[in-house]
Amino acid sequence: MKETAVKKTVAMVLYEDVLALDVTGPLEVFSMANRYLPPEHHYRLLTVAAERDRVRASSGLALEADLHIDDLPAGVDLLLVPGGPGAYNGDTSLLSAWLAQAARSAKRYGAVCTGAFILGAAGLLDGYRCTTHWNYLERLAQRCPHTQVQAERIYVIDRNLITSGGVTAGIDMALAVVAEDHGKDIALEVAKVLLVVLKRQGGQAPFGPLLASVVRDGSAIARAQAYVVDHIDEPLTVNRLAELVAMSPRNFSRAFQRETRLTPMQYVQSARIDHARRLLESSDLPLKLVACRSGFGSARHMRSVFGERIGMTPSQYREQFGCA
Repeated sequence: MKETAVKKTVAMVLYEDVLALDVTGPLEVFSMANRYLPPEHHYRLLTVAAERDRVRASSGLALEADLHIDDLPAGVDLLLVPGGPGAYNGDTSLLSAWLAQAARSAKRYGAVCTGAFILGAAGLLDGYRCTTHWNYLERLAQRCPHTQVQAERIYVIDRNLITSGGVTAGIDMALAVVAEDHGKDIALEVAKVLLVVLKRQGGQAPFGPLLASVVRDGSAIARAQAYVVDHIDEPLTVNRLAELVAMSPRNFSRAFQRETRLTPMQYVQSARIDHARRLLESSDLPLKLVACRSGFGSARHMRSVFGERIGMTPSQYREQFGCA
């Protein structure tokens, strides 16, 4: 007896001040996949909202949902929450309360970008690994202390939860779902049509700075951080930094790590990478000179550190982000 094929239902949640690309990017991936799939395997795409009327995206675009959240059938294959300013600044209490139940009845649920904040408010990230836009990673970790937030991943799949980094990373995530559902060949065809790569290089690490701006408040640790940034091309050691702020190396290391969650030398390395990236983005200086001005000592050492931390070589970084 021939088994009857069942279409997979993908439901996307809409709300006020949502980022339109977080909605349309993943949905276009699934819609494009339908071109390569037999009708019985097509994705069924739905949008749902807590509002009965239209919602406005952060761009001002008006969006109208197919269904009210109360009318969404149980057991959808993938329930997705997109990101946007409304996810972390708006009142999403009604959505979060509904999601706490609706997501548990879905075969898989997830978030695009900062949509993770809405899942977090519903308790749906607790005990899971997840990610979000690089600029909001620390804020998500603070709001959801029982969640393991992974900083450098484009998307993270943990059991029945799938989350992605910022904005266009929702397309990467959707392609991964298509590959899992229907094979890599179908996902690759969709990626080609959309002019994206099936698996991008370097994760989120190349897109945001590794360190926040130094708060120059005069404290010992802030003075040490400022010295690192201002003298990045100098030899920098724990002993040297501790001496500058009149602390013992042991006490300095403990205080530095307690305040920054990095060891002093981890901070130095991250500062060197950020400085080198700015030079690669804005100049055509030879790599040897970039390495020297950033304190790496040699282009070879800089290349090794970039490969480990950024996931690409300095030359590749310049080619992708440089304007010179």
